[in-house]
Amino acid sequence: MPDDWPAHPDRSLQLNRMGSFDWDLVTGLMHLDEAALDVLDTDPGDYDGRPASLAPRVPPAEATRLDALVSNALKSEVRNYGAYFRIRCRDGTLRWTHTQGRVMRGPDGRPFRIIGIVRDATEELSHSAERLGLDEERRRQTSVVESTTAALAHARTVRDVIDALGDAHGLERLGSMGMVMGLVEAGRIHLVAEGPAESFVPGTRYTRIDEQYPMSEVVRSLQPLFIESAEEFAGAYPDLWSKISYMRVSAAAYLPLIAQARPIGALGLLYQDKDGFAQEERNLLVALGSSIAQSLQRAMLLEQEHDLAEGLQQAMLPRRIPSVPGAEIEVRYRSARMGQDIGGDWYDVVPLPGGRVGAVIGDVQGHDTHAAAVMGQLRIVLRAYAAEGHAPATVMARASVFLHELDTERFATCTYVEADLSTGVLQLVRAGHIDPLIRSRDGDCRRVRVSGGMPLGLSAEFGRLEYPVTTVELDPGETLLLCTDGLVEQPGADLDDGIELLGSLIRGGPAELGPLADLLCGVVDERGGDDDMALLLLRREIADAPQGGGRLQQHVAPGDPEALVAARHMIGTAVRAWGARERTDEIELVADELIVNALMHTDGPAIVTLRVLQGPQRRLRVEVEDRSSALPRRREAGEAGVSGRGLMLVDRLADVWGVESRGSGKCVWCEFVVA
Repeated sequence: MPDDWPAHPDRSLQLNRMGSFDWDLVTGLMHLDEAALDVLDTDPGDYDGRPASLAPRVPPAEATRLDALVSNALKSEVRNYGAYFRIRCRDGTLRWTHTQGRVMRGPDGRPFRIIGIVRDATEELSHSAERLGLDEERRRQTSVVESTTAALAHARTVRDVIDALGDAHGLERLGSMGMVMGLVEAGRIHLVAEGPAESFVPGTRYTRIDEQYPMSEVVRSLQPLFIESAEEFAGAYPDLWSKISYMRVSAAAYLPLIAQARPIGALGLLYQDKDGFAQEERNLLVALGSSIAQSLQRAMLLEQEHDLAEGLQQAMLPRRIPSVPGAEIEVRYRSARMGQDIGGDWYDVVPLPGGRVGAVIGDVQGHDTHAAAVMGQLRIVLRAYAAEGHAPATVMARASVFLHELDTERFATCTYVEADLSTGVLQLVRAGHIDPLIRSRDGDCRRVRVSGGMPLGLSAEFGRLEYPVTTVELDPGETLLLCTDGLVEQPGADLDDGIELLGSLIRGGPAELGPLADLLCGVVDERGGDDDMALLLLRREIADAPQGGGRLQQHVAPGDPEALVAARHMIGTAVRAWGARERTDEIELVADELIVNALMHTDGPAIVTLRVLQGPQRRLRVEVEDRSSALPRRREAGEAGVSGRGLMLVDRLADVWGVESRGSGKCVWCEFVVA
C-alpha cells in the first residue's frame, strides 16, 4: 500500500478540481483555499479575502443571480443551496462552475457563517444541450415568449413596443445586453431604437437596404442571422464592428420583422458573455420575432388611424385663435387614445364689438365621423349667431333649434361665455355641460355653479329652449377654464371627484397659461381612454383691455322667478363693474320695475339689455323689450294703491327715458349719467 493512503481530503478535492470556502457573514471576509482559487482562476496575490475582489472573474449577470440565490437562502432559513454559474477566465474564455454552501445559524436563528465548496463543472456540462437543459435556464426560456407577449399586448404605439422590449425587464427576459430596431421606410431602414444608452453609431440612423449591415441583410433575405462570436462579427461586418467593438459584444441575433408576408423592419439583440446559440434558442428567437412583428404592425396601424382621426378633428377646429386685446387665451385638443374614433369635442373664440369676446366649449355625442361632421356645422352656426350680436341665451337657443333641424339623432352639450374684458363681467350659459372653473391670481381654484338648460338638440325637441344666464365677475389676472368631460371623467369615478381632482391640479400647476394647459393635457395623455378632450383657458389682462361700451343681455321668461333673480344679479354686477357703483340702487330699482311691468302686462317674455354709451357724458342705458305693442301710460295711483307708481318712479330716478316700437313689440328704455 502507498504511504499516502488513504488520501487526505484536501488532496482529493484538489485532484478533482474542487476547493472550499468559509464565509464569515459578520466580518464579510471569505476564505478561499488554494484549490478554490484555482477553480476560479484567481491568483492568490489578487485576492484580499473580500468577495468583491472576485468581480473580474464573475460576469455581472451571473453575480446578480448568485447574490439573489444566497440572499433568498439567508431569508428563507434553508440550510443548503447550490447553483451553476460561469466565470470569466484570465484569457477571456467562459467556464462553467458549481458552488454548494451550508448556512450556519446561531441559537436565535440568524445566519453568521457559510461553509461550502466550488468545483469545475466543465466536464459535467460540456455538452451545450446539457447547459441549456439546466432546470433554471429551461424555466426561463419557457417563460420568455409568454412574458414578452404579455408585455406587448398593451403596446398601442411603436414607442410602446420599443419600451416593452428595450427596458431593463424586456432585455432581462430576452437575455441580451442591448437592442436595436429599424423600420422599413421607402427603401431604407430607419433606426428607431438603439441600446444600450449612448451607443448610437453615427451614420446608421438611415441606411439603405442594399448596404452591408446586419439589419439590411435580414430584410433582404427574410431570414434570421445569428452571429456566434466577436471574430465572426468582425469578419462579416468590419465597418460596423469597428464602431461597436468597445461594447464587448460576443454574439448577436438579427431577426426580420415580417407581417403579412412583407418585411416591416428588423430587430437586433446584442449579447455579452455568450458563446453561441443552440437550436432551441434559435427557434425561440424566431418565434419571438414573429410575435414582435405582429405587435409592431398593430401599433403602426393604430398610430396611422389615430393620426388620421386627429388630423380630421383638427381640420374641424379653428385654424387659429384670434388675438383679443385684454385677454390671454390658450386652447388644446386631445383625441381619444383608444382606436380610430373621431370625437365631437370643440372650442371656439369669437371677437365681439365693444371689447367683448365669446368663448365656446362643446361636445357632440358620439365618436365617429358623423359626430365630427355635426360638430363642424354646429361650431360654425354657433359662431355666426354670436357674431351677429345675439344675447348668450338666444345664441344657445338658436343653436339648439339648428341641431334639431339637422335631422340627426345626435345631441350636444355646450357652454357659451360672453366676456366684457373692460369690466370683467361674464355671462355664462350652459347646455347640459360641466361647470367651468376660475383660477384666482393667487393660484386658488373654484368651481362656478352655472344654471343650466337641456343639451342642444334636446331642448328644441322637447320645447324647452329657456337657457338661464349666470353672471359673474372675472377680476384682472383671473383665469376662466372651460373643458369637456374627457378632462375630468375617469372610469368608475364620480364626475364631481374628477372636477375636484382637476381643481387640485390647477392649484398646484404653473402660473403661465401655456405650461398649465400642457400639464393638464399631459394628465390626459398618461391616462389614455376612449374619450377626446377640448380645453380653453381665458385670462383677463386689464392693462390691455379696451375701454368702451359694455353690453349685456338677459332673457326673462314669464313665471320664472329664477330668471328674474338672475337678471337682477346681472344688472347689479354689471353696474358695479362698469364703475357706476354710486347709482347701483337707483338703476336696479328702475330696471326691476320695467321688467316686472313687462311680465305683468304682456303675455310673453322680457328681454333686458344693459349697455354703456360713450359721449360727452358717459351713460348707462337699460332697455326692456316685450312683444306687446301697447305703449305704457302714466296714471295717478290712488292713496292706497300701488299700481300706477312704476312710471313715476322711472321718471323720478332716471335722467331720461322713453319708448320705442320694435316690430311686433316695443322697448322701454332709460338712461343714467355715470362717472
